[in-house]
Amino acid sequence: MSSLFPLYIQQFKTTFASMVQYRASLLIWMISHVLEPLVYLVVWSTVSNSQGGAVGDYSTRQFAGYFIMLMIVNNVSYTWIMYEFEYRIREGMLSFALLRPIHPIHSDIADNISSKAITFPLMLIIAVGLSLIFHPVLAPQLWAVLAAIPVLAMAFLIRFLLEWTLALVAFWTTRVGAINQTYFVLILFLSGQVAPLTLFPYPIQVVAAILPFRWMLGFPVELLLGRLTPIDALIGFGAQSAWLVISYVLMRVVWRAGTRVYSAVGA
Repeated sequence: MSSLFPLYIQQFKTTFASMVQYRASLLIWMISHVLEPLVYLVVWSTVSNSQGGAVGDYSTRQFAGYFIMLMIVNNVSYTWIMYEFEYRIREGMLSFALLRPIHPIHSDIADNISSKAITFPLMLIIAVGLSLIFHPVLAPQLWAVLAAIPVLAMAFLIRFLLEWTLALVAFWTTRVGAINQTYFVLILFLSGQVAPLTLFPYPIQVVAAILPFRWMLGFPVELLLGRLTPIDALIGFGAQSAWLVISYVLMRVVWRAGTRVYSAVGA
């Protein structure tokens, strides 16, 4: 691990320099990550107001708290590797990474964490601004805030490993756009991104509890909103732990199989 520390430091410097140089791209990325939950917030707030101030177990102000917190949690757990890996393989860029003495995944992890370190303070400022406009209900208990630290770390690792594994499908096909879109639809509805999962029919809630998507987004949001008991938090952390092991093993298996069939192409 000590040999990886300089890599992570250097990657942070590289990412920071890149973001400073491409400020317009950073701005567009920030807008996209704010706009989506903001649209859901406005939609559900409108629906709630039209039905007397509540939908299910969420009031209008609780919807505001949910989607503002979702914006922050999504910033922590979001990754983009599944949109880039296809290009690396198709253009032969992965060959250079394979020649290095460390696993290519470490560079992607460092790049992702560096990006979050830069954008997270901006997200907090935006969240404060939205809170002044929508007056959300945000009253997490101290134990929930402390528990959220490892929960958010697990959410990021699960999402990163699963999406890194999904990106490896590019070893066998040069176009993975359809697969990525299918994944996007699943995470949109089964993670609590489009609406709190308690508003969905019970069978969908069961499916969401079995699959990993809820534990990437919905669970950390519910925890930070104070909607879970300590027992619920322990169960959720256990589910995260199980999916972390599954995603890690799956990544290792698919990576080994993929590198066996890989042949460099491109200019």
